[in-house]
Amino acid sequence: MKKMILVFLGLVSACNSSQKTVSETAAVKKEVNPLEYAETITQEELKDHLYIYASDEFEGRETGAPGQKKAVEYLRKEYQELGIPAAKSDGNYFQKVPLEIASVPVGSISLNGTSFDLGEDVITFTTAMGNYSEVVYLGYGIEEGDYSDYTNLNVQGKLVLIKSGEPENKDGTYTLTGTTEKSAWSNMSQAMEKKSKLAIEKGAQGILYFDSENYPRFKGYYEFMKNNKSGKMSLKQEASDNFIVLLNETASKVLKKDIVEDNEPKAINSEVDLKISSGNGQVDSENVVALLRGTEKPDEYVVISSHLDHIGVNADGQINNGADDDGSGSVALLEIAEAFKKAKEEGNGPKRSIVFLHVTGEEKGLLGSKYYTDYEPILPLENTVANLNIDMIGRIDPKREGDRNYIYLIGSDKLSTELHNLSEEVNTKYSQIELDYTYNDENDPNRFYYRSDHYNFAKNNIPIIFYFNGTHADYHRPGDTADKINYDLLENRSRLIFHTAWEVANRANKVVVDKVSK
Repeated sequence: MKKMILVFLGLVSACNSSQKTVSETAAVKKEVNPLEYAETITQEELKDHLYIYASDEFEGRETGAPGQKKAVEYLRKEYQELGIPAAKSDGNYFQKVPLEIASVPVGSISLNGTSFDLGEDVITFTTAMGNYSEVVYLGYGIEEGDYSDYTNLNVQGKLVLIKSGEPENKDGTYTLTGTTEKSAWSNMSQAMEKKSKLAIEKGAQGILYFDSENYPRFKGYYEFMKNNKSGKMSLKQEASDNFIVLLNETASKVLKKDIVEDNEPKAINSEVDLKISSGNGQVDSENVVALLRGTEKPDEYVVISSHLDHIGVNADGQINNGADDDGSGSVALLEIAEAFKKAKEEGNGPKRSIVFLHVTGEEKGLLGSKYYTDYEPILPLENTVANLNIDMIGRIDPKREGDRNYIYLIGSDKLSTELHNLSEEVNTKYSQIELDYTYNDENDPNRFYYRSDHYNFAKNNIPIIFYFNGTHADYHRPGDTADKINYDLLENRSRLIFHTAWEVANRANKVVVDKVSK
């Protein structure tokens, strides 16, 4: 933090020059030391919160379920007791997130006379009905700049077939980037959404999508839904009659045997009969959003976020308490809020406003944060300076070697070099935690950058930092309980986040965005 000293000299002379009615004074406003506020974030209070928040009473905090309702009430009560008001102008801490859930679909698909039962070679999460005698093969299904797979093809009301990947030049570079670096159209977490959205905008009724690399991931999710009798949740605003069906290589080659080699878009004669049904229901859920107004720049916002939900109760009755995922982030956010509130009570509140954002539906596809950023930003995104996202900071990654006092940082340098450097400097000055960038690698197969709530801010060109301890054997299992949390590490990591937020909120200028979101 830059040192700021304000010296005020008051010299008041009376009529008699030899006598002063007010003595010479020199009032110096000292630089505020955030350490005293960071020290209010303690292991004991974090533990007290978490043993309640990740208890069986909260039933795993499944989105929209009774346990999640208990969680949001707990958070609301804590902010009320802290005296930190709601972010919404009507005083309501809850931001309703309209959700729909499609029950686990059932049925079969016939491709050129070959029947496939849902769940093995073909997967979908919604209703998909219809009989088609033609499929428009779009190759990679991309349109960007001068490149288009849609040239001279009409997809209005039709079924299209798209494969993963993007075009390459003969020299091994990628056509869209002109370099050896892939574009977002190849990104594991973005590509299918981008390609499907484009196809639907062009008028396609349904998409058959071939992605051999990621098919096992989608199959695993489908099997989880089926075994737990859950369903695919989505934002109500995004519900439509369009559908997407995922195909593995076996099913894809029944439609087009040379799909791997042939990239040339064309209409192909095919018989496709879709008989997959599913039902939709409404889900009542909410984000919890509190706001501490800034003293000098109240209309600029630093958002600190965590997700309040988890995956609920297994089919056999076992509760997934989610102490680390993301109970640790939820209680860290409460303690960070308390530290900022204490600073404000002592006349040292942050210059910029701090938004404490607990989002729902993260486990269902980052739905709560997507609703906040894409549909109803309570505070304007154009005035949002940064997002610090906390998702699992209470455990130790068993695969990691070295000092246990570490944290994985993801995304700090993706949009703002300045934010990354600031983060490093703050850690050196206050926390001395080992900052591990293993999962920040563009080629990391886990793609964690795209898998937590910060991404919905990053895609809007808002600089982010994602704080993460890595996965462990209890990830998404009943064993993720409060007794397994390393509370000393949770305290250290929470304090680091507080110090980083403090610096971002109090610096003279907001952090500069010097890179483009991918």
